[in-house]
Amino acid sequence: MTDMETRGIPRIGDQVPDFKAVTTHGEIQLSEWQGDNWVILFSHPADFTPVCSTELTEFARRTEDFSKRNTKLIGLSVDSIHSHLAWIENLKQIMKTEIPFPMIADLDTKVAQAYGMIHPGESATLTVRAVFVIDPKQTMRALIYYPLNVGRNVDEIVRLLDGLQTTDKHSVAVPVNWKPGEKVVVPPPKTMDDVAERASHDEYERFDFYLNKKSL
Repeated sequence: MTDMETRGIPRIGDQVPDFKAVTTHGEIQLSEWQGDNWVILFSHPADFTPVCSTELTEFARRTEDFSKRNTKLIGLSVDSIHSHLAWIENLKQIMKTEIPFPMIADLDTKVAQAYGMIHPGESATLTVRAVFVIDPKQTMRALIYYPLNVGRNVDEIVRLLDGLQTTDKHSVAVPVNWKPGEKVVVPPPKTMDDVAERASHDEYERFDFYLNKKSL
């Protein structure tokens, strides 16, 4: 087995496994294709299936939302490249939507295994609905797994991406149900001086010494 196959499932904060794969846009090397962008890598169980068709076309319709956030999309299943191409043509006809991002044909399951996309308790042969958020340093920043029978929420994936990019840029945190434009959370104090410093900020919405919010 290769090193990519034997390493553990990538966790938040890990360097993601690099790979070379056949896609609908030709052969790509993840690291080279990614460049300085964020990446949303997502898997679906199978081509020509109903839930996957709704997901793929929704990602396609929202491509501009991801592009504005300096983010590339790339999908994956263990179907063949011929199946991918036929499905994309079918979706163009029945859903009136073109798929602008590459789809990985992972027939040998090397990428799926390296990223932990196959969960034997759910299916021994199909990839679950996994979502991986990878930053420009090729670090895993978030992972979301959905079962075969529940479609993803693309709004939440965009919100998650906004949250990660906001916390990186401003060194803050974001609270439950946060959306861009809403107040963010000030990092909790680590010293008594930090406690005093937070109490002196009139612009903070102060709940207690450890919980303060502010507008950006």
